[in-house]
Amino acid sequence: MISILKKLLSKYTIILLSCIFLFSCNSINSQQVESSEINLKSQESHTQIKESSNSKNPIENANRVVALTSLSADIIHRLDSEKLIAISGSRLLRKDERFQNLPQVSEGRTPPNLEKIVALKPDLVIGATGFHDRTLSKLKELGIATQSIETDSWDSLIETTKSLAKSINANPNNLLKKYNTLLENIPKSNISTLVLVSSQPILSPNKYSWTGDLLNKLEIKNITKDLQGESGNRGYITLSEEKILQQNPEAILVVDPAKKGVLQEFKSKSFWKNLKATKSEKVYSFDYYGLVNPGSIDKIEETCKKIKEIFS
Repeated sequence: MISILKKLLSKYTIILLSCIFLFSCNSINSQQVESSEINLKSQESHTQIKESSNSKNPIENANRVVALTSLSADIIHRLDSEKLIAISGSRLLRKDERFQNLPQVSEGRTPPNLEKIVALKPDLVIGATGFHDRTLSKLKELGIATQSIETDSWDSLIETTKSLAKSINANPNNLLKKYNTLLENIPKSNISTLVLVSSQPILSPNKYSWTGDLLNKLEIKNITKDLQGESGNRGYITLSEEKILQQNPEAILVVDPAKKGVLQEFKSKSFWKNLKATKSEKVYSFDYYGLVNPGSIDKIEETCKKIKEIFS
């Protein structure tokens, strides 16, 4: 009898130890899979604000703000520079002395560094609609308030400024007054104008883009304003060389970021020399920031000034 009991005890002991071993292995695997999330969640207790921009009571007094776009960083800095604690790695911001001592949490078009953001203990993180959706979603899961902005028109610039001012409890009036001055002294012009933002494919903005709306505010006759296309972006249409010849603009604005040769590429095309704009030498090169992407208040101002000078 004793011998039988010993055998049974030994058998159940082996089963029990096997179960414990399997459970331990499963626990370790789960921890390995979720280790990156654990590193972030361990810091969640440091964040004081638990609201997001989509909640019924959005944040209105953020004191530590991370801006993932150059425009939001510029606006926050102008509203209250002491509340901006980190920025994106935009070339605009790298060249700006105001932001030299602020840490960068992203570089170019790479996703922002979540662990770096969380370690800064922000009250609010501001990103771009579409581009930063996943990052903002993960931050909201960690209890960090977020705000997503989209600036595709002059009115949206105004609303974005008001919204960011409310989030940090600042007064936007000085900035709004500055915007108004940019639309003063607009020259009267009826010159048919084509804006080219890309050469392969050839893209031009309609009224549903920042570019198109800015041209409309400055009363520029944008010949692609009311056209619709299949470029994959509602605000831009794809043009053929034949279509450009048919439209035959009197002035052309070419977006050539950092003068990388986009304008030269157009000049090498056979149709180019037959256009009214090229014959009268009314072809002008523009930076990407200001005309296609607002970028910063200074870039918007610079673009408005240049357009006014061209068409005055």
